Amino acid sequence: MKAKVETLKAPSPGTGPFSQAVIDDNLIFTSGQIYLTPENKLLEGTFEEQVHQIMKNLQAILQAAEASFADIVKTTIYVTDMAIYGKINEIYGSYFSTPYPAREVVCVKELPLGAQVEISMIAIKKKEG
Repeated sequence: MKAKVETLKAPSPGTGPFSQAVIDDNLIFTSGQIYLTPENKLLEGTFEEQVHQIMKNLQAILQAAEASFADIVKTTIYVTDMAIYGKINEIYGSYFSTPYPAREVVCVKELPLGAQVEISMIAIKKKEG
C-alpha cells in the first residue's frame, strides 16, 4: 500500500500535488530536490553549499522513511550546465560508498526556481525480520 513520507527537516511540497517521498511496499521514491532550505527558501551560497543542501534534504526525507543513503539503488541528477558535472560528482560521491547506486545525469534547459541542480532517488527499504 502506498504511503507518503513527510518531514519538517526538508522543504515541504506546499500546495503542490506531490509528496516529499512515497513508499510502496519496500521501495522509496523521493521527489526531486533542489537547494531549498526546510523553510522553503532557495539557499544562497556557494555551489558546493547548494549541492550539500540538496543532499541534506534527501537525507532528512530518507530518515523519515527509516532509510539512509546506504539503501539508495538509483539516482537521477538534473543539471542546467554539464560544466558543473565534476563538482557535483565530487560532492555527491562523498555521501556514498561502494557499491554505488546506479545513476544518470541529464542536462535540461531549466529547473524550478532557476536552480542549477535537482536530484531524486530510489531506495529499497530493508524489510524487518
